[in-house]
Amino acid sequence: MTKTEVQSSVEGGFGKRTPGRRLVAANTFWIGLVLLALIVVFTVLAPGQFATLFTFQTLLIETSVLLVLSVGMTFVIITSGIDLSVGSVLIFSGMMCGRTMEWLTGGNAGSAGWGVIGIGLAAAVVSGTLWGLLNGFLIAVAKIPPLIVTLGTMGAALGAAYLLNNGSDVRSVPTALNRTLGYGTSFGGIPNLVLVAAVITLIGGWLLHTTRFGRYTYAVGSNAEAARRAGIGVTAHLLKVYLLTGFLAGIAGFMSLAYYASTTITAHTTDNLNAIAATVMGGTSLFGGVGSVLGTVIGVFIPAVLKKGFNITQVQDFWQMIAVGAVLVAAVWFDQRRRRSRNSR
Repeated sequence: MTKTEVQSSVEGGFGKRTPGRRLVAANTFWIGLVLLALIVVFTVLAPGQFATLFTFQTLLIETSVLLVLSVGMTFVIITSGIDLSVGSVLIFSGMMCGRTMEWLTGGNAGSAGWGVIGIGLAAAVVSGTLWGLLNGFLIAVAKIPPLIVTLGTMGAALGAAYLLNNGSDVRSVPTALNRTLGYGTSFGGIPNLVLVAAVITLIGGWLLHTTRFGRYTYAVGSNAEAARRAGIGVTAHLLKVYLLTGFLAGIAGFMSLAYYASTTITAHTTDNLNAIAATVMGGTSLFGGVGSVLGTVIGVFIPAVLKKGFNITQVQDFWQMIAVGAVLVAAVWFDQRRRRSRNSR
């Protein structure tokens, strides 16, 4: 087999009318139907409460931070990896941002201007990126399994976040940041937080589906050894993917700080699992090589719609956990069935 043939095979068949692209389209279609069905059911059950502009605006705001995390997780899982640390990295990045702004203002960050906020953003992004770099180095270069590496950095990042402020949340956040990014709106009343998440998601979709970086991501997840033979630098690419995930976790930490006006440590301890669940429910295969950003967007909204719908219809939150778990298991089961069917041809 020539280098060109190997290159074509490891890129998962993501050209026009290929099995890989059809599989992604099928995954997205079915999970989209699930989301649509949930919206219809809750609209019928509570038409005057669920199907309102306020409800959908709230849904968009509440999912913005998780969506940014999940975009990064999509790249990781497509490479057949995992990142359990993103929630802790989000917390650490938000804490670094908050503490930096407090330090620059002598502990009174509430009245800080955009210069201080800009430095705080840089602190959050750099912090997240460095954790991503550490994950990528240990996984790609040191060859330690992703599950073990990110389980370790999950605890390390969370512990470091606690140490930064003696176990307490940072609550001194610039009012300008909270009012502008946290609760501000523009372009016909669209929340700024949602706009930021939408732009990042669009960039992520463009990067994954139209660039060489995206094709290499699918290639590494489909067959890492074949990707090496095709001339793809698998080690360098994995390093970049985890670097990207850490970078996005840093941005998510800044967004969370802007919205809550606090680091809210306890509110993000399960964000890693939520991001993984959303990505997998959106059709990204845990076995690597298959997935889409659009599917991830749909996967993020399924738990959010369930939670909002159950709250409006006064159903206990425990049922939401059961429903999300059932959808997650079903998504993995369907993925396995499709893989067996495709491999048996």
